[in-house]
Amino acid sequence: MNRGILYGIGAYGLWGLLPVYWKWLRAVPAGETLVHRMIWSLVFLAAVLTWRRQWAWVQATRRHKRTLIYVGGAAALLALNWYTYIWAVNAGFIVEASLGYFITPLLNVALGVILLRERLRTGQWLAVGLAALGVLYLTLSYGSLPWIALTLALTFSLYGYIKKKVRLDALESLTAEMAVLFLPATAYLIILEGQRSAVFAHTTPLNNILLISTGVITAIPLLLFAAAAHRIPLSTVGLLQYIAPTLQFLLGVFLYHERFDHTRLLGFSIIWLALIIYTSDNVRHYRLDRPQPST
Repeated sequence: MNRGILYGIGAYGLWGLLPVYWKWLRAVPAGETLVHRMIWSLVFLAAVLTWRRQWAWVQATRRHKRTLIYVGGAAALLALNWYTYIWAVNAGFIVEASLGYFITPLLNVALGVILLRERLRTGQWLAVGLAALGVLYLTLSYGSLPWIALTLALTFSLYGYIKKKVRLDALESLTAEMAVLFLPATAYLIILEGQRSAVFAHTTPLNNILLISTGVITAIPLLLFAAAAHRIPLSTVGLLQYIAPTLQFLLGVFLYHERFDHTRLLGFSIIWLALIIYTSDNVRHYRLDRPQPST
């Protein structure tokens, strides 16, 4: 099998299994887990960049105010996305969280129309319309918006949109974002310690190790994804991305026994149909646009 595909499967597989990790940390409030993830991610990423001698980008980034603004905006969106996801997992909403990442690709298409004035193909319009219908059905059936899914999808889509404006690779960009969040995260931990409500260093050794290791479990899938993106076509990456929400969904239903009745099945099925149409359209379009070998 292509090594790039293996890297991609590894990246999305690890992201799909993250609910298990956050469940192990359910004794720690989501806010404290979040700031530890920020701090230890920065520590681990800095170590990787030092090992790779990859710090030249810092000076160039500091000279461009617009880039710094984009990095700050991306950091804020990522923090909201991470907090929502960690909270949702430990509050018993893994299935709804998975829905957020199922609809993210379709929301990306919708944002392309709104923000970039992109023109959609017929298959893309059909997929986006079906996804909207599925969300509307779930909303009417349960009497409230699936706000967890929509928050995750919207923050991640906007995060991806801003990231495209930052001329840094994935590792450098995430390091810059964690650097922006480092001081607020550290201040929050100091406040918790002053209030004697901090869990870190006052809990079991396992919880302490798990909190410190949040940096590793954040960075490793990112490194695998970066390696995959350099080796395989974007269309293949687009197919692999569904591994993560599929694993999350399966974990929520079969391991953690979250409620998934016929109403939810119908709503999810509409959205899954939209994804099938969207993916098929993308694959067909990629094949048509791919240069043919000369004879």
